[in-house]
Amino acid sequence: MHQLHEWGVTGAAAEAAESVVAELANNAALHGRVPGRDFEVRMGRGDDHVRIELSDARGERRPLPAREPDEGGYGLLLVAALATAWGVKDRCVGKTVWATVALTCQNAVPPR
Repeated sequence: MHQLHEWGVTGAAAEAAESVVAELANNAALHGRVPGRDFEVRMGRGDDHVRIELSDARGERRPLPAREPDEGGYGLLLVAALATAWGVKDRCVGKTVWATVALTCQNAVPPR
């Protein structure tokens, strides 16, 4: 992503951040969609991490990682593996799912 490059975030940390953004955006598009509303992506760079936030209008639909193998739900397991922390916070309308990815990323993006 262009912004990560601008911040000097490269290598495994950039790949991890890109994967987290992709998974959270996919979840927002699939599960957080309300007709006439979009989702919002925000990123910020700290001294040792990138914080990623995706907000959508469906506050009642909280993300939960899959506990058993099935057809989906593994995206949040990937987020949990790549991020140092993640969570959900309420907004006036909807929710924000956030994650932090370390800049000295020890988590490698699994091969596809």
